[in-house]
Amino acid sequence: MAPSFNWWAKETHRGTPVVVKMENPNNWSMVELEGPSEDDFLLPNDDVSMSPYKREKVRNKNAKQLTWVLLLKAHKAAGCLTSIASALLSLGAAVRRRIASGRTDSDNPAGKNRFYTCIKIFLWLSVILLGFEIAAYFKGWHFSAPDLQLQYLYSLDFHTFANPLAVKSVFDSFYSKWVLIRVEYLAPPLQFLANACIVLFLIQSVDRLVLCLGCFWIKIKKIKPVAKQGPLDLESGDASGYYPMVLVQIPMCNEKEVYQQSIAAVCCLEWPKSRFLIQILDDSDDPTTQTLIKEEVHKWQKEGANIIYRHRVIREGYKAGNLKSAMNCSYVQDYEFVAIFDADFQPTPDFLKRTVPYFKDNEDLGLVQARWSFVNKDENLLTRLQHINLAFHFEVEQQVNGIFLNFFGFNGTAGVWRIKALEESGGWLERTTVEDMDIAVRAHLHGWKFVFLNDVECQCELPESYEAYRKQQHRWHSGPMQLFRLCLPAIIKSKISIWKKGNLIFLFFLLRKLILPFYSFTLFCIILPMTMFIPEATLPSWVVCYIPATMSFLNILPAPKSFPFIVPYLLFENTMSVTKFNAMVSGLFQLGSAYEWVVTKKSGRSSEGDLASLVEEKPKHQRGVSVPDLEELREEIKEKEKKASKKKKHNRIYTKELALAFLLLTASVRSLLSAQGIHFYFLLFQGISFLLVGLDLIGEQVD
Repeated sequence: MAPSFNWWAKETHRGTPVVVKMENPNNWSMVELEGPSEDDFLLPNDDVSMSPYKREKVRNKNAKQLTWVLLLKAHKAAGCLTSIASALLSLGAAVRRRIASGRTDSDNPAGKNRFYTCIKIFLWLSVILLGFEIAAYFKGWHFSAPDLQLQYLYSLDFHTFANPLAVKSVFDSFYSKWVLIRVEYLAPPLQFLANACIVLFLIQSVDRLVLCLGCFWIKIKKIKPVAKQGPLDLESGDASGYYPMVLVQIPMCNEKEVYQQSIAAVCCLEWPKSRFLIQILDDSDDPTTQTLIKEEVHKWQKEGANIIYRHRVIREGYKAGNLKSAMNCSYVQDYEFVAIFDADFQPTPDFLKRTVPYFKDNEDLGLVQARWSFVNKDENLLTRLQHINLAFHFEVEQQVNGIFLNFFGFNGTAGVWRIKALEESGGWLERTTVEDMDIAVRAHLHGWKFVFLNDVECQCELPESYEAYRKQQHRWHSGPMQLFRLCLPAIIKSKISIWKKGNLIFLFFLLRKLILPFYSFTLFCIILPMTMFIPEATLPSWVVCYIPATMSFLNILPAPKSFPFIVPYLLFENTMSVTKFNAMVSGLFQLGSAYEWVVTKKSGRSSEGDLASLVEEKPKHQRGVSVPDLEELREEIKEKEKKASKKKKHNRIYTKELALAFLLLTASVRSLLSAQGIHFYFLLFQGISFLLVGLDLIGEQVD
């Protein structure tokens, strides 16, 4: 077993020296009982009574003790190096495994885009410049500060002028011209772009700080929405209670991993059976999945649940088209509210009792949104980092905007809408991939108010693989830019107040949806590496380190248990800026990938434990014996899953992330020549983060 890494620590104990056990020359070990004290190494020269023979014996004993201690220290150092080497070998083995069995983005034509080409150009240019700079460094061109470069050039030219026999070498002449080009032509525009990104960075940081202060004020003053009627109690038998007609919708598409848990959860909602209807809106194109979902609905119908199954033959408009089709049913006019849940969401039985009362005597209220909680937030590093982001989104952004503005973006699920608000706002539209944000913006323009309930939670699951998370983030960041293009004229022409228009345009869309991914990618992935090769343009240390660390600290406050992951969170957020920037550009300019909709892959990990208590309380709702055909279908699915698990797992290699990883690592090597310590460490760790993400190692399981 390798020794610990603190082998250099000062020994404080005293006593007998080391005990060494040797069984054979190839298998030996050391065990330190106690280290020698300092007195053991002092020669007793002042002891006159000691004989010369005894004095020599003590000296030999001390020499042996020192030898064993040095051997022990060497053994610990070797163990430390062995542990580091073992970790590096494990990482190297994982990298080789990914490269050998992975599928790169170049395997599909969509991966070969102009964005990746630009990154590759930057990478090759940086490699060439790195070689050029290293050669210059060994030629004596040592610049510890950018302002010394011109002084060095002037002194070099003066020396050549004063001594005509001194001729500059070809390399020195070429490199001096390169430095002058950098100073005169390249540094000014790069510095201007850097300063512009710094200004955007500061504006976004101030916005984040204001949101955190607003959340802190809400906590101090204990501000929360107040319902005209408290939670309802069905067992009291109060006929005068507020029980409006509620429609519950679950849109799903090929959700064979989670359909049972979501259907069971909504069928157990505590509401008068005659006052609510459940719609299972199935867009599945897999006949097996369709049959399983249909049989599950029939089973609950036999148990007395008021539930129906709807399936669209033509899947147009994705989720928005599915919801729009369901709202066109004739019986919908009998209902006043609609609650929407995605297929992996499990509302608690009292969900309607805790949300619907807010609509009573509040005719301006159009939406009540509950927050999400996650059953797999500790599954791996990826889910832990997602939990930090979403905890801040709900705890800070949604809560502050709901309290002070009565407006926020609808999260697409775990919310209750007033059907009248949906109809007056134009209903569900298929024009973007963020139909939830679309309907929220249009409802806000029509004067409807929103309420966010931070104390009402609805369980769901997070994407556990980087591929699924990446596709989800692409949809979430390309859709708002599509919506901004479409909604801008309507926002300008709307009758809402000027400050609400300003909030929508500058804060909701431009600052949080466009500027954030733009400066994150441009500042940390492009400008920072370029400043290493054009050191005349500089980025201050507080931009590279201190303010990002402070913002990460504020982001992680709503999830205090995640504090050990603050550094990976900072690096991962900068890494994800590549996907977000690419999605933002595709949405803003209506590129092909802007309309890409891929259903986020579910693991069904929450299907076992979350309904256990519900099943125990209501045994009649347990999954009953299915018909033989259904049982055969389930057995067939299990067999397919077993065969799939036996197959070799193929992980995708993400070429853009890998190219940026090598670009940042190249820039980190260049930063060593300029002795820029903090830039070196940031570029090094950020490059490693890009490397791990590019090789899809971020979603590995953790203990």
